[in-house]
Amino acid sequence: MSAPLIRNITDTARWVATYRARETERPNPLFRDPFARRLAGERGEQIVAATPNVAGSDWPFVLRTYLFDRVITSELGRGVDTVVNLAAGLDARPYRMTLPPSLTWIEVDLPELLAYKSEVLAGERPGCVLERVPLDLSNAVERRALFDRIALRGKNALIVSEGLLIYLDEDQVAALARDLAGPSTFDRWLIDIASPGLLQMMQRRGMGAMVTQAGAPYKFAPAEGPAFFDRSGWTPVQVESLFDAAAQAGRLPFIIRLMSFLPQPKGPRRVWSGVCLLQRQR
Repeated sequence: MSAPLIRNITDTARWVATYRARETERPNPLFRDPFARRLAGERGEQIVAATPNVAGSDWPFVLRTYLFDRVITSELGRGVDTVVNLAAGLDARPYRMTLPPSLTWIEVDLPELLAYKSEVLAGERPGCVLERVPLDLSNAVERRALFDRIALRGKNALIVSEGLLIYLDEDQVAALARDLAGPSTFDRWLIDIASPGLLQMMQRRGMGAMVTQAGAPYKFAPAEGPAFFDRSGWTPVQVESLFDAAAQAGRLPFIIRLMSFLPQPKGPRRVWSGVCLLQRQR
């Protein structure tokens, strides 16, 4: 029996980094990540090459990164002095984005993943103050202690969790949301979110089967959409649809383009799949 293509959650980071590398190599990319190819490595390219590509598989990851970049840049303009990137994976934003030198950027992820990243980028210089914290975020006691320490250092922190929540169940997401809502300096939280209908489609497709086999199935897609976070101390203030952004950028495959004309899920700020900025309730 052959080994699974995606062996663990670290492989998913290589997978997504390969999509960022391919976007960077396009004639007119939506963003540039000159470090993605090195970070993804040969393993990342092998995963993407073997990934079922029915109706395209790269555009959601590319548009998600593009929208995250855009919101982060906007939030920096609001005076954010600390960015806390939860499950940072192989993200290279501290190196590739134009950032204030005084900004503190804190990456939190599994020790082995951060060690690999540090090794690959050892010769590079970030554009801001960069710290890496090896931590398993499923350890609630340790993560709360970390949040408390970070909260004492800055005045206006933006929490970023790109591609994290979908691997958690609703109870786990709610618990994390409550922990993040505690510190008064944790002002906003940037996430991505899927609808239940889209989650079912993803679970049936090759990508869903691959991550399930690796022990990290897709789980989180709340029926109430971004309003799910209201009861955990957060209010959605901005929601951008991946479908709409991809259509505007001309990146939707034909079959998915037809789907984009369908009505979005009903309710305030509801989307099939989107990037959501949350504000801590005061």
